[in-house]
Amino acid sequence: MSTQQPKASNKWSSGVFSCFDMSNKKNCCISFFCFPCVACATAKRYGECFCLPLIDEFGLLRVSMRHRYNIEGSILNDCLLTFCCCPCVWCQMSREMDAREAT
Repeated sequence: MSTQQPKASNKWSSGVFSCFDMSNKKNCCISFFCFPCVACATAKRYGECFCLPLIDEFGLLRVSMRHRYNIEGSILNDCLLTFCCCPCVWCQMSREMDAREAT
């Protein structure tokens, strides 16, 4: 009898605006009021320099995360979302790491 690991999804585990869900109020508030801290901690946890968010205006870490976790999407979408909704995107990436590490 073989035990198989559940196959990881090729979709984000949560939406960009899922930070407004009732279960994520704390993370949403922290991201809104102390965005640099959340972004730097997320980049460091991902294995990048914690200063990366200071120069990542175009969502390059989001592109990297999509490739690492084999998530569908496009570079254009990553850039637009990061430019327009930066705190929500970083919060989503943090939730994604939580979800992927839990499995």
